[in-house]
Amino acid sequence: QVQLVESGGGLVQAGGSLRLSCAASGRTFSIATMAWFRQVPGQEREFVAASSWRYGPTYYADSVKGRFTISRDNAKSTVYLQMNSLKPEDTAVYCCAARTSYGLAVTTSDYDYWGQGTQVTVSS
Repeated sequence: QVQLVESGGGLVQAGGSLRLSCAASGRTFSIATMAWFRQVPGQEREFVAASSWRYGPTYYADSVKGRFTISRDNAKSTVYLQMNSLKPEDTAVYCCAARTSYGLAVTTSDYDYWGQGTQVTVSS
């Protein structure tokens, strides 16, 4: 089993920045890919960004490309999401996810483990 705990959410004005963290514990050696998703009440969970856990490749949703950066610190078993130039439409609960298979998957069903989420609110 892998446990994921997010932190770093909050309230920020449009144009501001936030950095989310996701700390992994448990069988972290089994992780191959980490990702961030977000969800607005009443809507389906939306893919944001993914990163290989051990190698370089990353992938972003078009809506955040150029504004968000996913990175990792393997020594700390932590993945980050740096969010710049935030917009009100970025408001959502952000969840990190992990999968034991390689490949930068973008669908929720491809991920094996989920964190509880952290709220990000961007005011206009």
